Amino acid sequence: MEKVLVLGATGGTGKALVQELIFRGIPTIAFGRNKKALETLAVELNHPKQLEFAYGDVFDWQSVRNAGKTADIILQASNVPYHEMAAKSLLLAESVMKAAEANGQKIVFVDGIYVYGPNPGYAVEETYIRKPNSKKGKIRIAMEDLIFSSSWKQSKALIVRLPDYYGPTSKNVYLNPTLESLAVGKPALFIGDTNVKREYIYLPDAAKMIVNVAAIEESFGRNWNLPGQTISAKEIQKIAQEITGKKTFLIPVGKWMLTIVGLFDSFLKEVVEMMYLTENPLVLSGAQYEKEIGNIPLTPFSTGIKETFATYINK
Repeated sequence: MEKVLVLGATGGTGKALVQELIFRGIPTIAFGRNKKALETLAVELNHPKQLEFAYGDVFDWQSVRNAGKTADIILQASNVPYHEMAAKSLLLAESVMKAAEANGQKIVFVDGIYVYGPNPGYAVEETYIRKPNSKKGKIRIAMEDLIFSSSWKQSKALIVRLPDYYGPTSKNVYLNPTLESLAVGKPALFIGDTNVKREYIYLPDAAKMIVNVAAIEESFGRNWNLPGQTISAKEIQKIAQEITGKKTFLIPVGKWMLTIVGLFDSFLKEVVEMMYLTENPLVLSGAQYEKEIGNIPLTPFSTGIKETFATYINK
């Protein structure tokens, strides 16, 4: 891994990846559309000499190609908003694959767990059958087929799959509004049952594992599940109270409420389809990672939540 192009560098996952790469001293090109956001990232990282910037649109494959000509690996962490997923996911994947193909590069796609469908009752490995029960899951299957298509001759791809995540850089994820409210002692909305344990990965841990996977030649051509840890919202609330010393309460948001609110909010309207993941959550197995790469970093929730709170308070 000589030089890395990070797409979506100012997003939650992308920023965590840039931070990890710079920490390791790996030359990095941060790619994005928002010049101000990229400049802010440089300031936050104290203008490291290994960091370069490239401005462009991830849907313009030539823009991606030109930005990454000096890189040997692309880390694709750009997100498509929920309500645009059906229309734009495949376009994004095709654009990035065309750029990687033109440059003869390796490419890592960061994705979620929608391809697996409902919880089978055990931790899911990469070989688990693809049987999504949502339109988003079916879109992700089509995207996986495109990425691993035999039509690409010069590029090598892999997909890392993450559960829900949180962390100092996270944006627009289920847990963010909950943590933001708990950090300042306000009543906190939580999507789903507050007693059900769900899997979350701390983004700095995810970034470490993604870079570790990308650094190994034999990783490519495959899917990689990167697991987190399970916890309930009530347990998160207890940790938050221990950190802040402030008591608050949780307001569970169920499917019927989301359905109503979704009439006025396009994002929440799309969340309704994924409520099955909050009722009987699927959990990822990290057996492949442990066997081929090593120990899985598991930052305790008490530490991860405290570090995340510090980010909210210092804004």
